Amino acid sequence: MEFDSLVLETFLRDQGKLFSEPVAETEEEAEEFLQDCMACVLDTIDDVREYLDELGMDVTGMSDEELEEASEVFPISDGRYLVLEG
Repeated sequence: MEFDSLVLETFLRDQGKLFSEPVAETEEEAEEFLQDCMACVLDTIDDVREYLDELGMDVTGMSDEELEEASEVFPISDGRYLVLEG
């Protein structure tokens, strides 16, 4: 999967919510990292819920806001979501 600049910028800016130290400092490093950990970009919060459920995460009873605040979910300013596999 290739990631556009908006996704990469979001990850670079917000990676601290998941990692105690930066794992990437440039868009190229971010793209390589995201590809290595099989990250994906999903269109809606419902898609995020379904994806996390398929990965085995218990999302039953979680609100959309709680899903957006999950450490592996990165809301993108255009309404999409970057999700890293846990």
